[in-house]
Order: sequence, then structure tokens, then C-alpha cells
Amino acid sequence: MSTSTSAPTSSVPTASVPTSAERDAALIGILAATAEAVAADPVRAHVRFTASGTAVGAVATDLTARQHHFVIDEPASLGGDDSATNPVEYALGALLGCQVVTYRFWAAHLGIQVDTIDVSAVGDLDVRGFFGLDDSVRPGFSEIRLEARVSGPETAERYAELQRVVDAHCPVLDLFSNRTSVRTTLVVDGV
Repeated sequence: MSTSTSAPTSSVPTASVPTSAERDAALIGILAATAEAVAADPVRAHVRFTASGTAVGAVATDLTARQHHFVIDEPASLGGDDSATNPVEYALGALLGCQVVTYRFWAAHLGIQVDTIDVSAVGDLDVRGFFGLDDSVRPGFSEIRLEARVSGPETAERYAELQRVVDAHCPVLDLFSNRTSVRTTLVVDGV
């Protein structure tokens, strides 16, 4: 008697991937609904995002943003356990993710077909600023080089137009490119 064994099936349901036309229609719908809501009540244009974190391990942080949880850590060379991506890598990731979102929305809005989007970033950071070894060196990135690679049937001019619009409207690129007011508060418990 022989028995056959089949590969285990996943209990995680797989979502169907929308076609590019379905995705673009959904994005255009979001843009239209947002424009209508803001036109009816300009206060609706103001959105607040929040995140919170708790220190864990050597220098890691457990973070929560909406229902999502993730960890930030440092490599051993910077005092961490290397259990996760570090803060500046997440910052670059946030920039890349925002670029993709912005390319998708604006391509749909402008009627520009984009088949693929690949983005990468390189950020230069001098650790003398972070470690206080030279107070004339800023602790953040001195430069970020961002590359977006797209493919599709449009002309190079149409994709250049798309890049200009994306660079003008990408929220995280704006955070890196322009000064943002940040207010810090320290609360000391038990004092």
C-alpha cells in the first residue's frame, strides 16, 4: 500500500492582486473622494498620524503605529543587538515607500502608465555628529541620493513629467527637503 503526501496548504488567505487598471481606478476614486470631502469641509484636509515606542533590549525600540507593530534596533557596531533595521534605514525606507505611493497616485491621476517602479536610496551620515565627537557635524544625513526606476510604454518626457510632480508632492521627500517644526517634551515619571 502506498501513501501520497501533499504539501501542506497555507491557512492564510491570498488576496487577489488587482490589475493595473483596477488599481488606477481605485486610486483615482480615492483622489476624487478626498477632493470632494475637502471641498465640502477644508478641515478634512488635516490628518494626524501617531506612533509610540518603548525601549527594549540594548538600544532597540518596540513601535506601534495604528494596528502595526515593528522593531527598530542598531547593529552591534552601534550598541545594538542587530535584531531589526535601524532608525536611519527606516527613514530611507519611509522615503522609498512614500515615493512608490506618490508615483502610483500621480501616474493614475495623470493617466501615465507605469508597469514597474523600483526605488533605492543611499544616505551619507557622519557618526561624529551622533557621538558628539565634533559639534560642527550634524547628526543626520548630509546627503541622500534617491533613484526611481520606472518602466512602461510612455515617452521619457512623460516619465520626467511624472517625476517632477512626484518630487513636488511626496510627503516624506518634503520632510527630508524642508525644515519641519518639531517640539520635544520630556516627562519624568516618579519625580
